[in-house]
Amino acid sequence: MESTKNDVLANRRQFVGFAAVFQIVLIGLFGMVTKYGDSANAKTAGTVINKNGTLVQTGSVQSEVDHYYPFYQDVHVMIFIGFGFLMTFLKKYTFSSVGLNFLIAAFAIQWSMIVNGVIHNIYAGHMSEKIPLGIENLITSDFAAGAVLITFGAVLGKTTPTQMLVVVIFELIVYAINELIGAVMLGAVDMGGSIFVHTFGAYFGLALSRTISKSRFDDNGSVKGHPKNGSNYTSDTFAMVGTIFLWMYWPSFNGALAQESQQHRVVINTVLALSACCVSAFLADALLRPGNKFDMVSIQNATLAGGVAVGSSSDLVIEPFGAVFIGAGAGILSVLGYVYVQPWLEKKIGLDDTCGVHNLHGMPGIMGALIGGISAGQASDQLYGQSIGSVFPRRAPKEPTAAELAVGITAGDGLSAADQAGVQYAALVITLCFAIVGGILTGFIIKHPIFLPPTGKKPSCCTFGESTDRGYWYDDEHFWEVPEEEEDEENDEEARALELGLLTADIERATARKRQLENAAAAATDVAPEVDSGGNAAE
Repeated sequence: MESTKNDVLANRRQFVGFAAVFQIVLIGLFGMVTKYGDSANAKTAGTVINKNGTLVQTGSVQSEVDHYYPFYQDVHVMIFIGFGFLMTFLKKYTFSSVGLNFLIAAFAIQWSMIVNGVIHNIYAGHMSEKIPLGIENLITSDFAAGAVLITFGAVLGKTTPTQMLVVVIFELIVYAINELIGAVMLGAVDMGGSIFVHTFGAYFGLALSRTISKSRFDDNGSVKGHPKNGSNYTSDTFAMVGTIFLWMYWPSFNGALAQESQQHRVVINTVLALSACCVSAFLADALLRPGNKFDMVSIQNATLAGGVAVGSSSDLVIEPFGAVFIGAGAGILSVLGYVYVQPWLEKKIGLDDTCGVHNLHGMPGIMGALIGGISAGQASDQLYGQSIGSVFPRRAPKEPTAAELAVGITAGDGLSAADQAGVQYAALVITLCFAIVGGILTGFIIKHPIFLPPTGKKPSCCTFGESTDRGYWYDDEHFWEVPEEEEDEENDEEARALELGLLTADIERATARKRQLENAAAAATDVAPEVDSGGNAAE
């Protein structure tokens, strides 16, 4: 017993050592490979140095801050409050849901700045140059953190803090490579992250989840859930708070990096899609659930699917009715996922998806990518005018006119609308491949015995569906100090349940006694002798 206790303590201390080492490494990397961008540099703020070595005024730094910072802060709220509270539905895992979300996001923001910057510098042939950091880098790092948090949702409650930090390290390397190939090399347009954030994060997480866990079945072949994988009234209410925050700030997530009329379209399209999605999700849930009642699992998540689905086309000219149509369809699709698809996947392939990320981010993400391809294929000069080269950089002419250069359009490849649609679909396929393969490989890594908490028999690294012992799942007490009030509340609930049971038993006994007396009285009446009018008993 003492050795087991020491093993548990050693496993907890492993996180301290790992986090300390990697944070120290990050400090060194920031010192070696990063610098302030021109707008943040005290010497060159508002200017750049041209090839002749002279300073040229580039505009107000304050205008850049005023433009980006409000959107950045909205995205920040989504990452730390929205995602964090959305995951608090597990009644015994609320500390970990919010706390580990906080930790993972803070860790991912730092690491993604380094990884994204280094990979882009290597591709651009600027390996020896430092990475210039500005507000745009903060926004893209939040996007990367969002992808990791989506993955976290798929394995929520089934990993240790140390395992999740390892996931961050490897997932963001794969994320950066995939984004470089899809967005930079291929030129896919994905303003709201339907492809590179939602689809990638969801299928990376699903592959990771299937590698480290699998559904269990009872004797009848039905899926046997974990006893602690459930919610209560309070935890579901807190999770709904996360939903509302995400729903409110999603337009900023989709439009943080958009410019001018693009950003205006993003806001309109996303608000309309989210509103239609909310209504259709409630409608579909009431229609499909037994007893035609709403289920909080669907309402917490499916009401957000419109923001995911409209992401890739949020800055495109899809018209208001298109945004409403996309949002309504995404809400219905997500509810269908929770009611039918997720139980089917659990039974057929043993996929254990804690938060249902396949229904909120996976399927709506693919839907958004496909609609983005259709929208790109319909884009014409009549719809976009000269701005088509800024919306789709590879569609810009190889030799831009003076007017196009004046509005900031650079030389492109002169792709046709059909070519751009093909690029969008290719980026989706590549993203799915990178996500699934990367999730499986990362799952094998975090299943190594050195990352697993102590248990009787540790599974092999190469065995699908086995990892941390199920006794550690969905419970804060293994890695958190749980307040005594929580234990007292549980004891009070047990006492109230016992008292209610005793009261029910008393009522049942009293009811049975009453029936006995009524039956006895009725029997006595039946056997009593009849008396005539003279007072003589009848014979």
